[in-house]
Amino acid sequence: MTLYTHASSNTRKTWFYLTGFLVFVILIAWIISYFLESYIVLYIAIVYSVVMSFSSYWFSDKIVLSLTGAKLIEKKDNPELYRLVENLCITAGLPLPKIYIINEKQPNAFATGRNPKHGAIAVTTGLLERLERNELEGVIAHEMSHIGNKDTLLQTLVVVLTGIIILMTDFFFRISFWGRRGRDNKAQSVMFLIAIVLAVLAPLLATLIKMAISRKREFLADASGALLTRYPEGLAKALEKISSDPNPMRIANNSTAHLFIASPFRGEQKRSWLTKLFMTHPPVEERLKNLRGMRI
Repeated sequence: MTLYTHASSNTRKTWFYLTGFLVFVILIAWIISYFLESYIVLYIAIVYSVVMSFSSYWFSDKIVLSLTGAKLIEKKDNPELYRLVENLCITAGLPLPKIYIINEKQPNAFATGRNPKHGAIAVTTGLLERLERNELEGVIAHEMSHIGNKDTLLQTLVVVLTGIIILMTDFFFRISFWGRRGRDNKAQSVMFLIAIVLAVLAPLLATLIKMAISRKREFLADASGALLTRYPEGLAKALEKISSDPNPMRIANNSTAHLFIASPFRGEQKRSWLTKLFMTHPPVEERLKNLRGMRI
């Protein structure tokens, strides 16, 4: 499979995962409601999903930028970076995003925003210091692809859905141990066991799905970014430098790690199948292989 067909496959799989995620939220809420003999949990879950999705749509970029300590810059602050972004926007046919800089030694970058008109790109000072122009161009093109493909909105919604599942299961545990347990019959006992199992596994499964979607979007953005610059090697070299840099990121946390072009966490990472399940990014080796296998 080439990177082009891989990208198309990732798009289909991502929407499949997202649809399954929504069904999963409703299923968990229904089972908990059935066990409690009240559908209030289901109604709350649906309303909460709508409210939180709406809120995240409008304010997710501001929240993420605040969490990472990103500072908005103007063209006079870094003319070279601005010109590079402007040129890529013209090539991609996208509006100019707001540009932010994060005062971190680790080279890294991310994009956010609910749509291309409200897009934002944040880069660390370490990225500007370590990368050559064609490498920096590859990274910016990758982030522009996230904005153009609306990955930033998709990933935010997935994060919200994961939070909803975790909150629902926590609520279930509190109610099941402190509230009434309904009729004492065989059907109710079976539903109780099913609800307990789902309550334990739901947060884990939700997190795994979120990470799977994040990894798929990175492959797609790599492909789109390389096509935008017409020079896959630039992004490949940038990923090598970013992944090999030993500097830790002070503002790194699990809620925003999946947004960066490469994991902000540092340390030796084994490549066992279990470790890969919990990775927010695909292995760099796979990304490099795909990029260097492109024919443009």
